Amino acid sequence: MHNLVIIMSRVGKKPIKIVSGVKVKFAAPTVEVSGKLGTLKRTLPSSVSVEVKGEEVHVISSSESPSTKALHGLSRTLISNMMKGVLEGYTKELELQGVGYRAQVQGSKLNMTLGFSHPVEFPLPQGITATVEANTKICLKGADKELLGQTASTLRKIKPPEPYKGKGIRYVGEVITLKQGKTAGAGGGK
Repeated sequence: MHNLVIIMSRVGKKPIKIVSGVKVKFAAPTVEVSGKLGTLKRTLPSSVSVEVKGEEVHVISSSESPSTKALHGLSRTLISNMMKGVLEGYTKELELQGVGYRAQVQGSKLNMTLGFSHPVEFPLPQGITATVEANTKICLKGADKELLGQTASTLRKIKPPEPYKGKGIRYVGEVITLKQGKTAGAGGGK
């Protein structure tokens, strides 16, 4: 654990280069990053402050305690993620696995047929957009990495992959370990 804290403080000390097209403002305790894909704000812990010097952002810690060092590194990483988000954006892909499972986007909602007795309507949070390919592949996009991950996780929880046939919503590339059915090891089911 002690080595992890040292690594985190090293991360916090590295300056973040401001790429053209991105603006960073800091009014304690809130940092605001804006770019072509929007504006993101985050409230930082009171032990961490930010200085914008020319084309670099420096994250400064007020003490050397282990918990403050960890927040120092975390804050630097979050600001770096915000800068990448407003410039390029982030993407999460999910896929529907199952007979008759399909999805379609209608405005700011995702309508899905998932084997329930009723269709499922999933409202997309502000700042997150969705596209559907081949009725089964959902691509979520957004500038806020944390909100995007939370949205993908919430969407997956509607119908997580079941362990016997793997039907449900999964991340693209996610490997599901399938279980054998009861009759597989019973010797033919007498």
